[in-house]
Amino acid sequence: MTFFAPVLFAITVLFFASVRIIKEYDRGIVYTFGKYSGTRNPGLRLIFPGIQQMVQVDMRVRTEDIPTQDVISKDNVSVKVNAVVYYRIIEPSFAVNRVEDFRMATSQLAQTTLRTVLGKHDLDDMLSKRDQLNKDIQEILDHQTDGWGVKVTDVAIKHVDIDPTMVRAIAKQAEAERERRAKIINAEGELQAAKQLDEAATILARRPETMQLRYLGTLGEFVNSKGSTIVLPMPMDLLSAVLGKKAA
Repeated sequence: MTFFAPVLFAITVLFFASVRIIKEYDRGIVYTFGKYSGTRNPGLRLIFPGIQQMVQVDMRVRTEDIPTQDVISKDNVSVKVNAVVYYRIIEPSFAVNRVEDFRMATSQLAQTTLRTVLGKHDLDDMLSKRDQLNKDIQEILDHQTDGWGVKVTDVAIKHVDIDPTMVRAIAKQAEAERERRAKIINAEGELQAAKQLDEAATILARRPETMQLRYLGTLGEFVNSKGSTIVLPMPMDLLSAVLGKKAA
């Protein structure tokens, strides 16, 4: 009995030293004599001390802020842009074995990709097409991090800050653009009105009695309106028609 007590104690200590509890959102990367030997799922797992080591990897979605980047747009406007990247580990063995620090690597790659993609677009695209730019950056990042076992799920550009001098210049440009559009709309309206008047004149020229009816309708409008004495010219053809009827 005295002989078995130390042995039993040693086995008990070894057992508890070998027990590892892996949480639901973790995965265990196991190395046997320094060589990768498998991935352990959540639950109670045994690791042989001195022979095996285990590194736990968090599988939850991570949020990585991209620091403010100085970007020069395609139309040579200097802006400051920051964004946020959402990613998660889909292959824990790749994330540990293929890259030294997947967090730092993903962050640095996101910064470089943000500058590269936005530098290919005009300022107007940065301000009005963020959804498309977010999608483009996400697809590039996801493709490049695939070999690291990292899945980039989303990218969101948060702020696009413009120099105050550029803000004033853009405001003047927008005002000039609004004036140009207003002049174009006014010219198009005048052109349409001229076409309508030309068509009306053609119709009235073919049927003189229509002109007389129009004249009488105008007289009715003046009679119903408030005002003093109104002098209107009398068309000679209408006057001749009236005098001709009286003579008859």
